[in-house]
Amino acid sequence: MSLQLDQDRMKERELKGFLTEIKSGEKNWSDIDQRLVVKSMMKYIGSIDSELRDQLIFTSFYKLIIERNEIEPELLIDLLETCLDDFLFKGIGENGTDTVFTRSFTSLLIALILGRDTEDNFLSQSMVYRVKDELIHYINSEKDLRGYVPEKGWAHSVAHVADTFDELAKNPKISHELYLEMLIPLWNKIFVSESVYVHHEDERLLIPIIEMLNNGLETKEVENLLRKLPVELKAQKEQLEYEKYLLLEFNSKTFLKSFYMKLNKNPKLAALQKSIEQCLTSI
Repeated sequence: MSLQLDQDRMKERELKGFLTEIKSGEKNWSDIDQRLVVKSMMKYIGSIDSELRDQLIFTSFYKLIIERNEIEPELLIDLLETCLDDFLFKGIGENGTDTVFTRSFTSLLIALILGRDTEDNFLSQSMVYRVKDELIHYINSEKDLRGYVPEKGWAHSVAHVADTFDELAKNPKISHELYLEMLIPLWNKIFVSESVYVHHEDERLLIPIIEMLNNGLETKEVENLLRKLPVELKAQKEQLEYEKYLLLEFNSKTFLKSFYMKLNKNPKLAALQKSIEQCLTSI
């Protein structure tokens, strides 16, 4: 059962004040009811106040879940259900609106919970499978690809969900037989024509892909995608407006170059470099 957030929560200003005092050491978590604070943090996870959202709420979740392991499994499960039921898809399909902050930072919270489960094994297999399905649906549906938003801070939905896929790939309840199902939506998010990725989204998307390659995803699956890419770009060139095609081409080449360089540090996957070279020369 997900958290009930419509009552018994702190106001936004009150929450910011308390978390600021926690951060400065003026107060301790024991000074207030933890469930009340966690519910309030969840309520304002998508605040357009970047200090509250990023430096206080997310940082506090990280410390409580990862560093200090102070949130009991029952509450973490409630948080995860709340993320999936109420927040991950809030405003999905919108572009240029503030709802992206809720979706993006919700996916980061899911990453923290998955990371904690990898250590402590409190989530059921069916719940982890549900997370996989919901993340695939989410990344396929996300239209707001902005990175840094002036005056409001990081949205970075693509980079954040890539981090979450990385934690999913590391989770022992996800077998390598499921990796191809996870690879395809990550791959498709690279080759977009609506905007140019300028905040290292390509490198963040590579992290879960390389994690899966190291853990059992067959290189032939990526090689197949690389072989198809020049043909797909040629088809897109005939369909897209010229300016949009240029964006697609830029994103494609940037990703392939980043992929090539990442593999320099991974001798196990060096054979993929030849396929990347062939792909680049064919574009």
